[in-house]
Amino acid sequence: MRSIRIFDTTLRDGEQSPGASMNVEEKLQVARQLARLGVDAIEAGFAISSEGDFEAIRTIAGEVRGPIITSLARAREADIRRAWEALRDAPRKRIHTFHSTSDIHLKYQHRGMSRQDALKRSAEMVRLARSLVEDVEFSPMDATRTEPSFLAEVVEAVIEAGAGTVNIPDTVGYSVPEEFGGIIKYLMDNVFNIGKAVISVHCHNDLGLAVANSLAAVRAGAGQVECTINGIGERAGNCSLEEVVMALRTRRDFFNADTAVRSEEIIRSSRLITKITGLSVQPNKAIVGANAFAHESGIHQDGLLKAKATYEIMRPESVGLTSTKLILGKHSGRHAFKTRLAELGHELSDEELESAFRKFKHLADQKKEIYDEDLEVLVSEELAGAPELYSLAGLKISSGTDETPSATLKLRTGEKTSEHTATGDGPVDATYKAIAALTKTKSTLQRFEVKSITGGMDAIGEVIVALEEGGITVRGHGADTDIIVAAAKAYINALNKLAAKRQKGQIRPPEL
Repeated sequence: MRSIRIFDTTLRDGEQSPGASMNVEEKLQVARQLARLGVDAIEAGFAISSEGDFEAIRTIAGEVRGPIITSLARAREADIRRAWEALRDAPRKRIHTFHSTSDIHLKYQHRGMSRQDALKRSAEMVRLARSLVEDVEFSPMDATRTEPSFLAEVVEAVIEAGAGTVNIPDTVGYSVPEEFGGIIKYLMDNVFNIGKAVISVHCHNDLGLAVANSLAAVRAGAGQVECTINGIGERAGNCSLEEVVMALRTRRDFFNADTAVRSEEIIRSSRLITKITGLSVQPNKAIVGANAFAHESGIHQDGLLKAKATYEIMRPESVGLTSTKLILGKHSGRHAFKTRLAELGHELSDEELESAFRKFKHLADQKKEIYDEDLEVLVSEELAGAPELYSLAGLKISSGTDETPSATLKLRTGEKTSEHTATGDGPVDATYKAIAALTKTKSTLQRFEVKSITGGMDAIGEVIVALEEGGITVRGHGADTDIIVAAAKAYINALNKLAAKRQKGQIRPPEL
């Protein structure tokens, strides 16, 4: 059985999805989870694109072990040397360089560059990258709209120059499965040194065919699939990691191939990306959607009760869903709490553990049952939080059908606690006006989203907000059994992120 490499580009191509940008701490958190997931390579960013991306790659390269850490680089010397600087500390590192090869890209994006000049630059830059690292990947951008014989010529040249992986991208999501599989087969049959490199594929989802095209490529001989968690990415997104992994695993009989991914980590990975980016997963999304393992039809329910194989082709447990309900309670101690977090794959510092434990005890006093999902919210809140300039010290709401909603809010700023009462169109509006008055924020609310994390009357509710100030947009999230408190936490979390950016000089301080 063939082993297919999984190259995760959530932190690079996935982050290009509008609104999905991540800071260094968030990228590091995702990279650690991807390592637990067992991906073969992590494309940590595009080193030359910004100081933030460079720092994220450098941090991940220094701290994350297991997967190959990769930086993207255009086929330019400055890009490649910058990628090498960012990757220097990674035990396993790869430079991924690319150049357009389609006539339409060469004519318009590269101002009439000839095919031969494109081929020459591609080979030269692969040789430069190969002089810096042992592992080099090359992508002929817009490969699916490139004349096949020229594409084969480029692939042959970059392998000869030292590329150990050649990626065939369907850059604009133009191809269909039979055609894309045919492109891979054509290369396998017409590139004399094809055996010296792994052929990779990178498919976009503009026609909803990214996973289908990737699987067709595997059938034709591709040995690596480039993908993202939840299929996020620019435009309609990328090939969905969870879908391609579970398709190969569920249909090993057909593909005669599998991956090294620990599929039990899929749900946790999906939820982490949703939390950090704020991009929700549609309920009917394959593998990770809320309805992926839900059955309402009486016929289906009857069949499942008799034999699960009648209507389930995968076990929910195989992707990380569990039927465990009561995990911990208000009488549980730190040891049990820490042990359960370790079982869920979380390692916290003593300070983070103490803070999360306090939140857990508070939550346990409010809920009868504590679920794994509740713990995930607590931990992700702890790990992804911004330095706290502001914190919620108290909140009292007055609202009803016959009175104007009001909020009396206590806000702690450093050692000082301030209080303000405000009215609004609703309790959330009144709360936000009170926070704005106390912080004197000049930001504007761009987005407000509410969702339930767990079921039942005492479910944890999560609020995600987006604030904009001075051209900078940040996301904040908060969770609580009281949705108004969750909304306050989310707003304050976003304000703390803005304060951190202001401190770094990325935005000007508000006028007081």
